Amino acid sequence: MASHLALSVAVAAAVALLLVLPRAAVSYPWGKCNDTAGEFPARRNSYLANINLIAATLPRNASASPDMFATVEGVGAAPDQVSALALCRGDANASTCLGCLTQAFLDLPNACAYDKVATIFYDSCLLTYSNATIAAGDFSEKIPAYGFYSNANVTTEQARFNGLVAALVNATADYAARNSTRRYASGEADLNQEFPRVYSWAQCTPDLTPAMCRRCLAQIIGRGIGSFENRVGGFVRAVRCSFQYSTTPFLDGPMLVRLQGTSGASPAQAPSPSPAAVVPAVNPTPPGATPTPEGGRKYSVPGLVLIILLPTIAAINVVVGLCFWRKRRPVTEAKRTYANYSTEAEDIENLDSMLIDISTLRSATSDFAESNKLGEGGFGAVYKGVLPDGYEIAVKRLSKRSTQGVEELKNELDLVAKLKHKNLVSLVGVCLEQQERLLVYEFVPNRSLDLILFDTEKSEQLDWEKRYKIINGIARGLQYLHEDSQLKVVHRDLKASNILLDANMNPKISDFGLARIFGRDQTHAVTKNVIGTYGYMAPEYLTRGNYSVKSDVFSFGVMVLEIVTGRKNNHSYNSQQSEDLLTMIWEQWVAGTVLEMVDPSMNSFFSERDVMRCIHIGLLCVQGDPAERPVMSSVVLMLGTDTVEHHAPAKPTFFARKGSDESGVASGMSIVSLEEQS
Repeated sequence: MASHLALSVAVAAAVALLLVLPRAAVSYPWGKCNDTAGEFPARRNSYLANINLIAATLPRNASASPDMFATVEGVGAAPDQVSALALCRGDANASTCLGCLTQAFLDLPNACAYDKVATIFYDSCLLTYSNATIAAGDFSEKIPAYGFYSNANVTTEQARFNGLVAALVNATADYAARNSTRRYASGEADLNQEFPRVYSWAQCTPDLTPAMCRRCLAQIIGRGIGSFENRVGGFVRAVRCSFQYSTTPFLDGPMLVRLQGTSGASPAQAPSPSPAAVVPAVNPTPPGATPTPEGGRKYSVPGLVLIILLPTIAAINVVVGLCFWRKRRPVTEAKRTYANYSTEAEDIENLDSMLIDISTLRSATSDFAESNKLGEGGFGAVYKGVLPDGYEIAVKRLSKRSTQGVEELKNELDLVAKLKHKNLVSLVGVCLEQQERLLVYEFVPNRSLDLILFDTEKSEQLDWEKRYKIINGIARGLQYLHEDSQLKVVHRDLKASNILLDANMNPKISDFGLARIFGRDQTHAVTKNVIGTYGYMAPEYLTRGNYSVKSDVFSFGVMVLEIVTGRKNNHSYNSQQSEDLLTMIWEQWVAGTVLEMVDPSMNSFFSERDVMRCIHIGLLCVQGDPAERPVMSSVVLMLGTDTVEHHAPAKPTFFARKGSDESGVASGMSIVSLEEQS
């Protein structure tokens, strides 16, 4: 029988969106950024400072607690008071709990930059903070929750399997609410040798009463389990309660709840109602239950029948279902496809859960219709698409003529799937079928910064507040890449066309095809193949192939000056223009008339103090000596306060034009301009 079930990978191996989680945020850990609750000002760091004060004590307090749980209310002065809650999964030890929560405080402010209310979920812990109280409510309203299910299906005996899952999840939830002061329970169902084991977990925050915990779990189970039909695993997570099941073990320690059949009994004897209507049983100890030696419960089949039947009479019948838009291909097929481009097929194996069928993408983009083309760059075209569930995507179709496309694709897959920040574009999936190389991203409606900034009519959309927010967002995204992420990443191709703007004009750094990972102690690297866009490349990179985080800082400085002035830095190796933007700004800076260069489309409605600060920072970032450029954490600090003293910038380094004896280009160096390719 087990062989007929065709069970595949564990739930953690491949998960898909179910409930309210934005598809762009599917990558682990799972973060929820509450934009509707408001943002703390980029220039005021007191809210973030209060978060950091909490970070100094809350992880240790939670990990030292018998319940692995701690809260803190109202740290700091209004309007920047912060409250927080931390909870570790019931099977975690103190060391695991402490490490998980410590990492959460590093990740969450970056993943949800500026958001006053934010939550992040890991396998072993969760962290949430808010500008309001975090006291538990009555759960009469819909709880914000994340839901995922495995791509792998049970292909036979589906009704019996769904009934088993519903019974186990409800029994585990019942135990967590009513039989554990920690509000934690683990479960296992093993009806007979011919049926797969199923494991489960349910947990609430320990400060909930049994009734409150039960109502919380009832709501998320009612909303979620109906859409888990036939799936070998799934979970729903909320701040106050969570549940999960899987055919693969995922918990440490003994199982507190056991469902087990009697001799000769068959799961077929148990009714299998639609799980959409399943709600936890009212009776915490169904008839037929007997204690297990581990202190949990063992249920006979008659008891199992009651567990399933009683919930169907209850009131909650909320089902949230989404069409699953990806059919998962076997890893072996993905390897074969990828092998057409690379001998390192195993590089893609850890991303198999992100594979999307070519048929899905052809349908979404009307077969890559010209009318859906958003733009075209050095490595191919980008198309807008709409998935069957209405979710909008941007599909980057790498050109088959591009000799560099394979490496760039591998590079972006390796990097973007591991990076998560509010100011980085999110990778949704990848397709490697029929000789196609397609990267699928979240669709960003306002497209790229250059299309608005350098357009005399559209630039009026960018008032100073929006421009200042864009500068701050790019800076925070770069700080994450250079200093705060699990990787140390040098982007190498920062420019206005690689900054995408969402519906609220929040910037997102994109195009990681040229990015490189540095070791934590690595300061620079050298290449003979200088690839980038003239006007944005740092002098040491352009002339010697020497790149580092400071070369990204140079590119950032150029963009800051472009955003302030609305002018493109037209300096290029083959330009006939006599003077580039950096030269013009420096001369005006020295003359004390630099405000005359501010973009006239803002009609003088801007803060002179903020503009002068940005120009000052921009000039510091484009210094010829990399050592004189600030690191991005310092830039973020300088942008956010008037109290940081800025040293005077020196004259930036410039280069002679093509044909000059002082071209500044090292002999034998291969130089490629992506902008010229496009």
